[in-house]
Amino acid sequence: QVQPVESGGGLVQAGGSLRLSCTASGRTFGSYAMGWFRQTPGKERECVADISWNGGSTYYVDSVKGRFTISRDNAKNAVYLQMNSLKPEDTAVYYCAGSFQAIVTCTPTQYPYWGQGTQVTVSS
Repeated sequence: QVQPVESGGGLVQAGGSLRLSCTASGRTFGSYAMGWFRQTPGKERECVADISWNGGSTYYVDSVKGRFTISRDNAKNAVYLQMNSLKPEDTAVYYCAGSFQAIVTCTPTQYPYWGQGTQVTVSS
């Protein structure tokens, strides 16, 4: 079992950068895919990016390709989301999530373990 805890959200101007961090308890962290999701009021939670157990495979939603980078450090039980060139439409609560497989399709149903979320607000 993996219990994620996010940090690093905040308020930033459009064009700026933020780095989200997620640390996860559990001895088997390095065996499972991890993902970052986001949600705004009235909308479904969407996958932003995910990364396979060893970092060898990554996925990004089209709207963040070229701007966001997901990475992980299994020695630290950590996964990161570097967000550059932020836009107002990136404003959302961002969630770190843990899966139960080494590599999965990036959908909420594949991720049973969720953090509490961290707010990212991008001002125009």
